[in-house]
Amino acid sequence: MAIARWDPFDAFVGAQEDLNRLFRSGWLRSPADELAQAGAWAPAVDIYETEDSLVVEAELPGVDPKNIDVSVDEGVLSLKGERKLEKEVKEENYHRVERAYGMFQRSVRLPSDVDADAIKANYESGVLKVSVPKVEPKKPKSVPIEVETKKEKK
Repeated sequence: MAIARWDPFDAFVGAQEDLNRLFRSGWLRSPADELAQAGAWAPAVDIYETEDSLVVEAELPGVDPKNIDVSVDEGVLSLKGERKLEKEVKEENYHRVERAYGMFQRSVRLPSDVDADAIKANYESGVLKVSVPKVEPKKPKSVPIEVETKKEKK
């Protein structure tokens, strides 16, 4: 057996690690951490505009297209669905699970110059692409004003 030198500061290093773990896990929790613990997650999206439409692309690898719902309600585009953890491997055989599973939802407020009734969505290579066509913005309407003149009484 080898002789180990005693260092009085070793206890402080362990205490510092315990305090760091306490702060990370309890008091300084972010909303993203809470969502991750609850099993909820939100896919990354790109939103861009082309000449004739607004396009939303969401990364949804491993999500069955049957488990995706695209809807528009009162000018808000919502993407909802679920990515399920396949149980081909027993839970105790996993070394690490870093991908998010469970329900997800993303919502995007649409500008007023789009036609929500003509929305199109397709799913290819794990990317959901939603196109919302633009419409010609309404031009202000000018209304002529009639001016009446009062006749003087004599």
